[in-house]
Amino acid sequence: MEHYDEGQEPNSRPPKRRRGYFASALVGAIIGALIVLLLMPALVRNGILPYGWMTDENRDEQTGSTIQKSVSLDVTTAVTKAVSEVNAAVVGVVNIQNSESFWNDERTDAGTGSGVIYKKQGNKAYIVTNYHVIKGANEIEVSFSNGTRVSAKILGSDDLMDLAVLEIDAGHVTKVATFGNSDKLKAGEPVIAIGNPLGLQFSGSVTQGVVSGINRVIPQDLNGDGNPDWQSEVIQTDAAINPGNSGGALVNIDGELIGINSMKIAQEAVEGIGLAIPINMARPIINDLERYGEVRRPYLGVSTLSLSEVSGYHLKETLKLPHDVVNGVAVLKVEPGSPAAKAGLKEYDVIVELDHSKVRDIATLRKHLYIEKEIGDKMNVTFYRDGKKKSTEVKLTRQMK
Repeated sequence: MEHYDEGQEPNSRPPKRRRGYFASALVGAIIGALIVLLLMPALVRNGILPYGWMTDENRDEQTGSTIQKSVSLDVTTAVTKAVSEVNAAVVGVVNIQNSESFWNDERTDAGTGSGVIYKKQGNKAYIVTNYHVIKGANEIEVSFSNGTRVSAKILGSDDLMDLAVLEIDAGHVTKVATFGNSDKLKAGEPVIAIGNPLGLQFSGSVTQGVVSGINRVIPQDLNGDGNPDWQSEVIQTDAAINPGNSGGALVNIDGELIGINSMKIAQEAVEGIGLAIPINMARPIINDLERYGEVRRPYLGVSTLSLSEVSGYHLKETLKLPHDVVNGVAVLKVEPGSPAAKAGLKEYDVIVELDHSKVRDIATLRKHLYIEKEIGDKMNVTFYRDGKKKSTEVKLTRQMK
C-alpha cells in the first residue's frame, strides 16, 4: 500500500517522458536545419531551388573575405526586339506657324506630332505622318531622338485619309521602317505604338497592347457641316495613343509597320481605344503623295447630297422617289464633260447602287469610288429619275485641275 506525504497530490511528479520527447524533437530540428544548409548550394546550382546563393566561389581565396559580385541581366523579349527594329525610324514632326505681333513676325511651334521614316533613297529620306499634324504649317521640322531638328518639305497631303508625306535630307537617318501586312491582323494580336505623346519631351515613347478590332468604320465630317463625308476604316487597339502620337507607328510583334496612329476617342467615359490607319490602305496614298504630290483618284463629276439630308417634301415632289427608297444620294450638279455627263446622268437623279452594291450615303459612294475603283475602270450606276429605276455605265477618268 502506497503512502503519500502530507500536502502531496498523486501524479504530481515531473513528466520525464515528455521532457525526453521535446529534447529529441529539438535535436532533430537542429540536425535537419544543418543538413538543409549544407545541401542548399547544390540544390540552387541544379536549379531545384529558385534562389541566389553565396558559395565559396564568392570568397577571396587568400583572405577569405566575401567578394560582392554584380549581376547583369540581359532582358531581351519579343517586344524589345520589335521596338529596336523600328524605334529609330519614328521621329517628331513640328508644325511651325508664323504669328504676327505688334513688334514683329514670330515663328512658333504650333503643334507637335509624330512621323515614320519609310524610305531612304540617295540623299533623301521620306516620312509619312498625318495630314492634321502638318495642317496650316508655314514650315515643318523633323526632330530626331538625339534632339537634332532638320527642315522638311511637304511633298503632298490628303485630308480624306489624314495622311501626308515629307522629304528630308537623309544625313541623320539610321533606320527605315519595314512595311507589314495589315490584312493579316487578328483580334488579340499584340501590337506596339511608338510616338511622341504630349510633345518631344516624351519622344520615342513605347506602349503595348493588342488589336482590339479590325475593319472598324469611323464616320468623318471633313467639312464641319455635321454630316459624314467619309468613312475611315481603322485598326482599333488598346495601346495608349495620346495627343502627339498622331502620325506615329503601330507595329506588330515582328517590328513591322502595320498602321499609322491617327486619332484617339478622347471622352471621359472612354479609355483604351486607340485608332490607326491600316498600312495596306495607306500605302497607295503614300505612293501617290510621294510621286505626284496628290492622290490620283477616279473622277465621276457630280455634286451630291445624301437622301437623309433631303426633306420629305423634296423627296416626293422634286425627286419623285417611291416611298420605299430612303437610301442613296441625290445629284445636285453634273460637271460638263465629266464621266457622269457622258454617261447621261442629270440633275435630280438619285444614285442608289454602284456596281450593284447599295449606296447608302455620300460616304459609301466615295468609299466605293475611291477604294474599289481605279482610273480607267468602268462602273455601273443604278439610279432613279422621275420615279423610274434606270442604269448606265460610266468610264472613270482622272480629274484634271
